[in-house]
Amino acid sequence: MVQELFIELTFIILLALVTSIIANTLKQPLIIAYILTGVLVTSFFVDFVTFNEITQIFSKIGIAFLLFLVGLNLNPKVIKEIGIVATVTGIGQIIFTSVIGFFISLYLGFSTTEALYISVALTFSSTIIIMKLLSDKDDLDSLYGKISIGFLIVQDLVAILILMFIPLLSEDLGVGILAFNVLKGIFLIILIWVLSLYILPKITKQIAKNQELLFLFSIGWCFFIASLFFYFGFSIEIGALLAGIGLSMSSYKMEIAYKVKPLRDFFIIIFFIILGSQMHLSNIPSILLPAIIFSLFILIGNPLIVMVLMGLLGFTKRNGFLAGLTVAQISEFSLILISLGVSIGHLSQEILSLVTLVGLITITGSTYMIIYADKIYPLISKHLNIFEKKGRLKDNTKIKKSYESVLFGYNRIGFNILKTFDKLKIKYVVIDFDPEVIIDLTKKGKNCIYGDADDIELFNDLNLSKLKIVISTIPKIETNSLIIKEIKRKNPDVVIMVTSHSIDDSLTLYKADADYVIMPHFLGGEYVSKMIERNGVNKKNYLKESRYQIDHLKERIREGHKHPRIEK
Repeated sequence: MVQELFIELTFIILLALVTSIIANTLKQPLIIAYILTGVLVTSFFVDFVTFNEITQIFSKIGIAFLLFLVGLNLNPKVIKEIGIVATVTGIGQIIFTSVIGFFISLYLGFSTTEALYISVALTFSSTIIIMKLLSDKDDLDSLYGKISIGFLIVQDLVAILILMFIPLLSEDLGVGILAFNVLKGIFLIILIWVLSLYILPKITKQIAKNQELLFLFSIGWCFFIASLFFYFGFSIEIGALLAGIGLSMSSYKMEIAYKVKPLRDFFIIIFFIILGSQMHLSNIPSILLPAIIFSLFILIGNPLIVMVLMGLLGFTKRNGFLAGLTVAQISEFSLILISLGVSIGHLSQEILSLVTLVGLITITGSTYMIIYADKIYPLISKHLNIFEKKGRLKDNTKIKKSYESVLFGYNRIGFNILKTFDKLKIKYVVIDFDPEVIIDLTKKGKNCIYGDADDIELFNDLNLSKLKIVISTIPKIETNSLIIKEIKRKNPDVVIMVTSHSIDDSLTLYKADADYVIMPHFLGGEYVSKMIERNGVNKKNYLKESRYQIDHLKERIREGHKHPRIEK
C-alpha cells in the first residue's frame, strides 16, 4: 500500500513537472498544468494511478494551507486601505456578474441551485494569479494595479463569507437550528479575534526565537482552528482561513508565510491534480457549449462590467480596460466553492467538470490578455470612448493655456518636483489619470488636468508653443516613448525628463531623444554618497538630516503616499 502510493505520487509529480515546464514556456500559470495533469492521469493512466483516501487527504490539506495563507494577508489594515473605488467596483462587479450569470445558467437549462452556484463561482477572480502577472509587468503600484488588487480583495472577503455559510445549508434545517449555527460561527470568530489580540502575540513573541518552533506552531494553530470549526459543524477550509486571519496582525506573519508556503505549494498541487482528474475527456463534448458560453461571458463580459463601473467613477478608458482584464478568469475560490457544493450533495460531478473547464479556458485566455494588454489597447482604444463619457474631466480653459512646464504624474516623485515649481514660480500644469489626485490638487489651487499620457488626443489638445520642460514620473517605457515622440514633434527644443526602473529601458529612452532619465534607486545612492561626503561619520551631523526626513515622511503620510515595497 505504502510503496504503491509512493510510486503513484512519483509518477504524478513527474507528469506534473513535464506539464508545468510546457505551461511555463507558454507563459501560463502553473495551475493550468496541475489541472491538465489530472485530466491526463484519468484519461490515459487510470489503470496505473488510483486516487485513494490518502491523496484525498493531501488535497484537503492543500486547500487548508492555501486558505491559511490567504487569511494571513487579510488583516484589518489591508481591508481598511481598500478604498471606496475598489469597494464600489468590487461589489458592483460581483452583483452584475452573479445576476447575469444566473440568468445565463437558467437559459442553458441548469436548475436554480446549480445556477446559483455557477453564477457565484463566475464572480471570483484569482488574486494570486493577478498579483503574479502584475508583479511581472511591474504594475502592482500603478493606479489600475492598486484598484484591481483592492477589488480582488473585496471578492476574497465575499468568497470567505459564502464558504463559511454554505455548509450550514447542507441539510434541511429549521430556522432555530440555522440561527444556532450562525451564533456558533459568530462565537468562534469572536474567540479567534480575542486570541489574536491578547494571547497569540505573547505566544509568538516567545516561540519566534526559534524558527522551527514558529513553523510548528503555525501548522498546529492552522490545524487546531480548522478542526475546531469542523467539530462545530463548519468546514475545515473556512477554519483554516480564519486561522490565517487570526495570525494576520502578528509581527511574524511574513516569517510564517515564508515557512508554510512550500508545504502549501506541494499539497495544493495534489488538490488541483485531483480536481482535474474528475474531468474526463469523454465528458467534454456534453459540457463544451455551456463552457464556451460561460468563458466568453467571463473573458468579455466581466471586463465590460468593470469598465462601465470605472467609467462612471471617473477613470480613463485605459485604466478601466486594464483593470477589467484582471477579472477575466475564475479563481481558486470558484473551484473550491464548486467542490464544496459537490461534497455536500448540492451539485453533480458534471458541474464540477464544467466549471473546471471554464477555469482552464479563462485562466489561459486572460493570462495572454494581461501580458499583451499594452499591445491590445491601441488596437481597440477608439472603440472604448463610450466607457469614458463621464470620466473625461478635461477643463478646456486650462488645457488650451500655455505653460512653461508639464508634469505627468503627481504621486511620489512629482510631489517634490511640484514644490520646486512653486518655489521658482514656474508656470506649470500637472496631468494625472487618478481622479482623486486631481480633486485633491484642485482643492489646493494647483493647475492640473485629468488625462492619460497614453491618450494621443491629449497631446493634440495641449498648447505646447511656450513649453520649456516636461517631466514624466511614469516608469513605463511605452508611455514615456509616446511623450517624447509627440512633444518633440511639435516642440523639438523642449527639455524632456522621464522616469525608468530599468537600465535597458533608460538607454532606449535616451535613443528616443530623452534629455534625462530619472532612475530613482540610483539617484538615491548618489544622494546618500553626497550626504556622506558632506557629513562624514559624525553622528551629530545626521540629526538634521533625520529630522528633515521624518518631517518629510509625515507630510507624505498626510498626502496618502506609499513607497514601493519591492525593488524591480
